[in-house]
Amino acid sequence: MRRLMVFLFLLIMGASAQAQDETLISGKIESGGFGGPVLKITEINDETGIMVGGRGGWIINHTFVIGGGGYGLANDIKAKDVISVQKLYLDMGYGGLEMEYIINSSRLIHLSFHTLIGAGGINYEGRGGRFDYNDDSDAFFVAEPGANVTLNVTQFLRVGVGASYRYVNGVDLIGLNDSDLDGASANLTLKFGKF
Repeated sequence: MRRLMVFLFLLIMGASAQAQDETLISGKIESGGFGGPVLKITEINDETGIMVGGRGGWIINHTFVIGGGGYGLANDIKAKDVISVQKLYLDMGYGGLEMEYIINSSRLIHLSFHTLIGAGGINYEGRGGRFDYNDDSDAFFVAEPGANVTLNVTQFLRVGVGASYRYVNGVDLIGLNDSDLDGASANLTLKFGKF
């Protein structure tokens, strides 16, 4: 009988020890999500570029976001150092995984830090359609960390302004290299969702 009591005691202690495991996220997990458009004013190939796109994500416990985003060049940027019979323009886009850390999301105005890690593509394009050339396009790796100041407009709408810096690697196009696509951006973000 005594052995049975000791066995039951050890069994109960082992079960309670398992219940006290330490984890990164403990307790009840609150989830939300958002999506919305993004406008970026940036420098590409020594000219002002306008990137438009969108981002969205899953919000975990009002502080951490895992999602994605994609952006494309919306204005004309002339290709430099390329000899052609027609005027050539850059066509560029990129996207990838986005992660964000939000500080005090319930406050009227709050701060967040985010980063995008992904891939993109760039090519030369003529006015009459795609420029036909063997090496006229290239893919690249992109990493873009940044920060936003966000205003809680309503329960379902937030507006953020901020800055980011785009790091590009892998561009080997005639007349272009990585440093031509690296650059700072001023960003305007609208977020619609459950926060």
